[in-house]
Amino acid sequence: MHFDVPKAVWIAWMAVGVLWLITTLNTKPAVRVQSLRSRIIHVCFLVIAFFLLFNKNLALGPLAWRLVPASPLVSYIGFGLTLLGIFFMVWARLFIGRNWSSWVTVKQDHRLIRTGPYSIVRHPIYSGMLLGLFGTAIVTGELRCLIGLALAVIGLRQKSLIEEHFMTEQFGAEYDGYKRDVKALIPFVW
Repeated sequence: MHFDVPKAVWIAWMAVGVLWLITTLNTKPAVRVQSLRSRIIHVCFLVIAFFLLFNKNLALGPLAWRLVPASPLVSYIGFGLTLLGIFFMVWARLFIGRNWSSWVTVKQDHRLIRTGPYSIVRHPIYSGMLLGLFGTAIVTGELRCLIGLALAVIGLRQKSLIEEHFMTEQFGAEYDGYKRDVKALIPFVW
């Protein structure tokens, strides 16, 4: 029996989507929400990124150029990175609990979380998503996926900067200390 790595990657991401929808039902009310304009900007980057990564119909011309060698070993490495990223993302999502929102918000009785995955990076959901998307790009190996990954980095970094601004205003010196102690997206690096 042949293990279909691209199909397994797709199923893993669909499972994350279902989990995200279910956990959205149990969040605290927001007391402050990012502007619609700023939301549209990073969502557009992410939507285009996901279309490039997951829509095989976009594998046209140079977008279909294979940049990563096609081999079972490479596919399994990409799948492993996808699962590792998804695991980190889900761990962070479950860890932040009712403070989570798809919009950048400050929640009612918002707490600054600095433990668990939040002791490794300040934005572990984004870090996990980017690692998972990197693994997915390796599995597919085409230029379109690397462009999609780059767009996801831009979109999530833009969103993280808005979050940083909200958290600095909400928690002041406590958040400034957190920023000094813990990197934003890549442990010990960035």
